[in-house]
Amino acid sequence: MLPADVPLCHLGPSVLLLLQLLLPSASAFFPNIWSLLAAPGSITHQDLTEEAALNVTLHLFLEQPPPGRPPLRLEDFLGRTLLADDLFAAYFGPGSPSRRFRAALGEVSRANAAQDFLPTSKNDPDLHFDAERLGQGRTRLVEALRETVAAAKALDYTLARQRLGAALHALQDFYSHSNWVELGRQQPHPHLLWPRQELRSLAQAGDPTCSDCEELSCPGNLLGFTLLTSGYFGTRPSKPPGKCSHGGHFDQSSSQPPRGGINKDSTSPGFSPHHMLHLQAAKLALLASIQAFNLLRSRLGDRGFSRLLDITPASSLSFVLDTTGSMGEEINAAKIQARHIVEQRRGTPMEPTQYVLVPFHDPGFGPVFTTSDPDSFWQQLNEMHALGGGDEPEMCLSALELALLHTPPLSDIFVFTDASPKDAFLTNRVESLTQERRCRVTFLVTEDPSRAQGRARREVLSPLRFEPYEAVALASGGEVIFTEDQYIQDVAAIVGDSIADLVTLPLEPRVVVAERPLVFRVDGLLQKVTVRIHGEVSSFWIRNPAGVSQGQEEGEGPLGHTHRFGRFWMVRVNDPPQSGTWEIQVTAKGTPRVRVQAQTSLDFLFHFGIPMEDGPHPGLYPLTQPVAGLQTQLLVEVTGLGSRGGPGGPLPHFSHVVLRGVPQGAELGQVPLEPRGPPERGLLAASLPPTLLSTSGPFSLELVGQDGVGRGLHRVAPQPCAVVPVLLELSGPRGFLAPGTTAPLSLRIASFSGPQDLHLRTSAKPSFALTSNLSSYSEPVAEARWWHPLPRVHLEQNESAWGRLWLEVPDTAASDSVVMVTVTAKNGEASTMPPTHAFLRLLVQAPAPQDQLPAPAYSTDPVLNTSRPAFHFFTSVTQGGAGGGLVGNPWWTTFGVMLLLLGLGPW
Repeated sequence: MLPADVPLCHLGPSVLLLLQLLLPSASAFFPNIWSLLAAPGSITHQDLTEEAALNVTLHLFLEQPPPGRPPLRLEDFLGRTLLADDLFAAYFGPGSPSRRFRAALGEVSRANAAQDFLPTSKNDPDLHFDAERLGQGRTRLVEALRETVAAAKALDYTLARQRLGAALHALQDFYSHSNWVELGRQQPHPHLLWPRQELRSLAQAGDPTCSDCEELSCPGNLLGFTLLTSGYFGTRPSKPPGKCSHGGHFDQSSSQPPRGGINKDSTSPGFSPHHMLHLQAAKLALLASIQAFNLLRSRLGDRGFSRLLDITPASSLSFVLDTTGSMGEEINAAKIQARHIVEQRRGTPMEPTQYVLVPFHDPGFGPVFTTSDPDSFWQQLNEMHALGGGDEPEMCLSALELALLHTPPLSDIFVFTDASPKDAFLTNRVESLTQERRCRVTFLVTEDPSRAQGRARREVLSPLRFEPYEAVALASGGEVIFTEDQYIQDVAAIVGDSIADLVTLPLEPRVVVAERPLVFRVDGLLQKVTVRIHGEVSSFWIRNPAGVSQGQEEGEGPLGHTHRFGRFWMVRVNDPPQSGTWEIQVTAKGTPRVRVQAQTSLDFLFHFGIPMEDGPHPGLYPLTQPVAGLQTQLLVEVTGLGSRGGPGGPLPHFSHVVLRGVPQGAELGQVPLEPRGPPERGLLAASLPPTLLSTSGPFSLELVGQDGVGRGLHRVAPQPCAVVPVLLELSGPRGFLAPGTTAPLSLRIASFSGPQDLHLRTSAKPSFALTSNLSSYSEPVAEARWWHPLPRVHLEQNESAWGRLWLEVPDTAASDSVVMVTVTAKNGEASTMPPTHAFLRLLVQAPAPQDQLPAPAYSTDPVLNTSRPAFHFFTSVTQGGAGGGLVGNPWWTTFGVMLLLLGLGPW
């Protein structure tokens, strides 16, 4: 381990390797890719974060050769843009999906960018190394890194990524907001990540630091001294005489002598008086970010670090099991499928990264069991038996909510039951949570809603009692499959298929219409196409583009193999499937369900954002769903572009997105997609039309384009979206939750589309007590009115209201346990609008013994002491919503690869 104060330039070739460090002149530390509209060619926080992560991932791959595959060679990556798809293909094999890795990078990058937008962080000088608060900034940076490790070790990787994004934002800001670059430093600060060393040579309160500059560009305004300083921004705190400003059009302090500023945030002198030094600041910020990633890797180990960034093509396996007495066959089916998956995928890149198991019955549900060890999961599952109960309904949605809280994003959850939900009141909240977590839920139900016989019932139950399952499945992109006990083991085989990376192919029309075939399109990048038909089917046929047909007869046919399990039919199409338009004709009683899925690495991630163009840090404020009345952008990241067939081949591209109502599929409009950044990164953006933002129902996103040789491409988002009527922002304390304490939470509600009469509800899982003062807080600009006895708020257009909640954490709260706080806002009783939800994840951490408590940042205590609390920064504004990362970087195309193998400090 190297001493913390060894300069990087002294680390010899075995430790430090820089490849093609040739940055073009340009760029800025604006938040994200949208910032490039204000300063074209800029380097953003997002760019720095994702480039650093890719470099450290390459380092990990070079050090850990893949099992059963030849080791990676560094020379294969020289002179090339470093892409996640290429890294995964080289390490895990061609076609290995990088979707989860890129989604995890997106979480970190959006957490980073959000520091410039959230009201709790954007004006805090400690979080941006502003106002000469360098010691305080280092303290907060160290805390955020400690909290990243603590959350990761508690297996809450979502919270860990949020804290990591906040830490990287502060770290990168140091090089843009301080005068480290102006002092001629060529390497990152040797002590910024190492609190064993005191930050020395800091400018003191009485030291003048800047001279007056009346121009936009201020190259010589720093006084001739060797002390470390940073600029003041705005009026909190106010700038003392003789001190430097941050600078730029929106910095109020820069108009007070000495005028000007020293920030290097962009190429634009209107935003950054020291724009000419941006290149040097970006280089050091990138090196420091790689250094921080390496330090985290040293603390978490390769396995923990890989989980933090989801460096795997595999998903998780999550079961929710009804354990009442009638469920013996279903539990056995789950065991068989779990055993098959464990044995088939053990030791391969597709081995599940996490296993989750939640039992339920009536009146109880849980506890949740989570592990990354397949043998532990199998042992826990094997000990489950169907005991007691046997009547209907059961606490299914409560168990599913618990599973969603502990299941990683972009996972599949399988629910085995033969009963309807007793807790149907949770339907809307679980719908939203599936979309916030981007998890797909499939219900395997061994109960026919039309049958009168079956398990015992306390009351006569409606045939519509399974509608909550249908609603959750639709919102999550899953399905509800009704079958019988004797077929459940065969039908459950879809579990193994579904945890692969599947895309659902759009059907036209979306539902079966009598005497009209369903049409779907197969492109050359799809394989393992599967057609599933479910219902009272009398006959069906499938026809390929060449006119070859296959009927419902079981066994091998000209197009594939047909299996039948009662009312469930599955056709596995032979590989490779013929490209072009396929047809399915179904004759059935009632409305049968048809679903076509295929494996492919070409898919996409997406999220929404609000352009923020009138402040000091232009960029895109991230949202999980569009908000009514706000100009909203759709951001798309195409994954798997490397599947074009080889380096240098023509890239697939998507030209527009079709918006369709759900579930009927009526077209709501088409929006062109505009490229952002180099084409190989697959970044696209679209402005959503105001007409769409006024719609009240869910809608789907269908990307349309062409492959490299001009053939059509269609990809559909796995989950529908919806326009939410209000913006909810829920933020937590600057710290983890300690048992026996009360944690303050802040809530902001804003309306941008007209009057809103909202009923508010709050809840916490586990059931910790929540109190509020929602009648006493409001923004000065908005005369928001709160009513009692139920929490209610009336908002006019462009009004906002603030409130405070207190979460009481009992003494018995388990350390490392996750708490989910939910705020629900629903329009008046007569409104047909679905409720809007905000979710906040918090982590309980027991205080360390007194002799292990962290000392001030200048002490000799290790950085990664986990006893300090963490601030949870981000609130999901959602009726659900998937999110995806952006990895655009306009300078990567010429930057190539930079790999830094660093010695580690005293963490």
